[in-house]
Amino acid sequence: HAKAHIVAIDIFTGKKYEDLCPTSHNVEVPIVKRTEYQLLNADADTGEVSLLLENGETKEDLNLPTFVKIGEPTDEDVKVVADILNFFEAGKTTIVAVIS
Repeated sequence: HAKAHIVAIDIFTGKKYEDLCPTSHNVEVPIVKRTEYQLLNADADTGEVSLLLENGETKEDLNLPTFVKIGEPTDEDVKVVADILNFFEAGKTTIVAVIS
């Protein structure tokens, strides 16, 4: 019987997963949406960010990745936040990607 070797990387933890599945079986696939926004403001103390939507309105319901309610931020989260804040403080136009 033919098998499919599936390799994936968790978008939240970066952990690599592998699976072997018979090709006659159905496999569930997550639907992941990636949206890019221009950063308007980032507050290092509260974690709040203000993002510019394509239509000119602002999106203010997200926080920097290190401000989590459940679990602990990853090392990658800490690095991304440092990069975002450094670019913002330097006055550079910063585009952020939001994965949902």
